[in-house]
Amino acid sequence: MSTSLSPILLKQQFFARFTGRHILAHAGFPPGYLAELLKQPGGAGYFRVDLRIPPSNPPSPLEWVIHQQLGALELPVPYFVQVSEDSLYVRHLVQGEGPGHPSEILWMRDSLGDRYHYLLRSQGPTFQVVPGMPLDDNRIDYDFFNES
Repeated sequence: MSTSLSPILLKQQFFARFTGRHILAHAGFPPGYLAELLKQPGGAGYFRVDLRIPPSNPPSPLEWVIHQQLGALELPVPYFVQVSEDSLYVRHLVQGEGPGHPSEILWMRDSLGDRYHYLLRSQGPTFQVVPGMPLDDNRIDYDFFNES
């Protein structure tokens, strides 16, 4: 028997819990990746969600956002989500054939307001999806290479 919760309630609960936080959605990591991720500044204290684990019934607010809202976008995994008061900035972390080095996440995070693959703005019971840069563009702009 399926129990459904109101999308508006799920979204409110999600934003109440995750505003100002970061989520790393993945389907497992290559050997050594998680250990390297944990060495990053702040211990890479991102919420990590394994997409291979199906959502509960009913889904938690996090599962609802990750599996139903972001899952519909069919992003390469892993991907990174920055949660603001009413929006989600989403960027995949794939560089070449797999995830980029964990140290690159901070560079991507710093430019996420301008360089995202999708921006999801809260709108009623769901989100307005705003495409950003193409999925095949995931270059990192290292600011130390820019000349003043």
